[in-house]
Amino acid sequence: MTKTPPNPPVTNEKSPHELKLQLLDKTLKKSQYQQDALIEVLHTAQETFGHLDEDILDYVSIQLKLPPSWVYGVATFYNFFSLEPQGDHVCVVCMGTACYVKGAGDIVARIEQEFDMKAGTTTTDNRLTLISARCLGNCSLAPMLTLDGSVLGKQTPDSTVAAVKEKISSSSVVGEETS
Repeated sequence: MTKTPPNPPVTNEKSPHELKLQLLDKTLKKSQYQQDALIEVLHTAQETFGHLDEDILDYVSIQLKLPPSWVYGVATFYNFFSLEPQGDHVCVVCMGTACYVKGAGDIVARIEQEFDMKAGTTTTDNRLTLISARCLGNCSLAPMLTLDGSVLGKQTPDSTVAAVKEKISSSSVVGEETS
């Protein structure tokens, strides 16, 4: 008599990806799958997944019945959205006319030098992503930037590097305490 192997246990546990899709589905349902909710849906996807990869953009496109090119166009037009995973900290330097004239290019160059990176990339240790934006719409604070969403105005290369280093070191200390 041969024994049949036991069936693997059935589990209702969902993968982390499935749980994230559920969060996105809640936003889609809340917006009643209306096409004009695209930006809200993309915001939820970005917050949930950390970035908008091709699979997520395709999923949103299908759910909202929008052409993939339209969804991709919106995702690439707005500075908030990222198609690539970002570092632990994100520095977005405004390169609009007022900021550029007042030294934004020097700020970007200094960050690139200090952290051995280029604008539009993430450091090899995934601690910092540097992005340059066409305009952040706050010319009175030129040159300005955002660091993890906080606005920093009237920056210099030195003040920016100091702020970034402070942000990175404070999160390292917090991370070590919770480990």
